[in-house]
Amino acid sequence: MSVTDPELPAPGVRADAAQEALHDRIAADSLTSRRDYLRIVATVSGGLAVGGIGVASGILHRHGDGEGVPPLKKVADRIEPGESLAFRYPGDEDRAIAVRMEDGTLAGYSAVCTHLACAVLWRKERGSEGELYCPCHEGVFDARTGEVTAGPPPRGLPKVILVEQPDGSVWAVGTTRSGESLQEGYCRERGAGGPLCARLESGGPETPGRSERSERT
Repeated sequence: MSVTDPELPAPGVRADAAQEALHDRIAADSLTSRRDYLRIVATVSGGLAVGGIGVASGILHRHGDGEGVPPLKKVADRIEPGESLAFRYPGDEDRAIAVRMEDGTLAGYSAVCTHLACAVLWRKERGSEGELYCPCHEGVFDARTGEVTAGPPPRGLPKVILVEQPDGSVWAVGTTRSGESLQEGYCRERGAGGPLCARLESGGPETPGRSERSERT
């Protein structure tokens, strides 16, 4: 058995034909890649557009849209100043966030941006009190009120009503809609005829958590 060198392609027509076939194959692959790329871009752009229209028109799920009275849910054993905690409330599909500011103020919000429903994050290092931030389109919300301070979100974040018990545990007891006060949201969901709502309407503390805690001490 002998080993021979590979046979070189014959010059002329066969070499030219091989080169043309290779060129056609590369061109076809490039065209397919471009088509795939354009298809992906169109799909993503269309999805963002449809999502924006859906959120704006109320077609897609919004935080706290479920029917009935929301459950009472323990969020944490304790939240220290300067800390935040992500959780789900009132339903398993509803992203929420609790924030304890350095002065001890406890606030809860939907963690779904009101622009295109991206996740909202807590940035403690920004400003004197931190901020709630949506990285998708640079939306910024005030940590103390949930109102929009920068970016494209059309309205503030809905609030999650938090109650702090004497043992330091934090419970979620209700939600508000955008622009609705804690009192309005709590009484709408729990019923305006209760003693807590009656006291709030007469000028008592706005935050249900403070009122309920004072009743237990």
